[in-house]
Amino acid sequence: MSGDGIKLVTDALSERLEAALTRSGIPGGVFVGPLDDADSSGSVLILFLYRLVPNPSLRNRDHVIVTTTPPPITYTNSLPLDLYYLVTCGSVSGPSEAPLLTALGFAMQELQINPELVGPSLNHQAAHISLEPLTTEELSRIWALFPNANYRTSIAYLVTPVWIDPVDPTLPAPPVVDDRLFAGPPTSGVPS
Repeated sequence: MSGDGIKLVTDALSERLEAALTRSGIPGGVFVGPLDDADSSGSVLILFLYRLVPNPSLRNRDHVIVTTTPPPITYTNSLPLDLYYLVTCGSVSGPSEAPLLTALGFAMQELQINPELVGPSLNHQAAHISLEPLTTEELSRIWALFPNANYRTSIAYLVTPVWIDPVDPTLPAPPVVDDRLFAGPPTSGVPS
């Protein structure tokens, strides 16, 4: 992906959550941003990117994209990232939190059934979504970033790998046109 890979993945994940809300029948939308943002009021779910780190197992590898016509596209010096998202029940007013918990359940079901983000919106690359278990201490640390926000039920997800590629791919080496091996004594004109 290009420099906008983080945004493309976030948009694709938000669309997946919107689809889950449509299936649930609960009116409202998904807000992308901090949990204490004033614009998040009225949203059923909040999607917040709380952490991104280089993927340790892919960090020193080239990013190779297989194409329909050889050779594959190879990027050197790409940055593979792991993106950590918090999906939180929103702040829709009402007598009960039950509809929000239902929406969160449908969102979790959608991400479990369809854990791959692929398609033209991601430049035909793939990223995998998986549930990221958090301890109470880790979740408390995240919520401590928002001291004025009331705690709401939340779940964390990891999306990986998200590649940030250089602008230009590495060009393939020219093809081998002569594959003969010379052995034996040197030919004339070559000092021995």
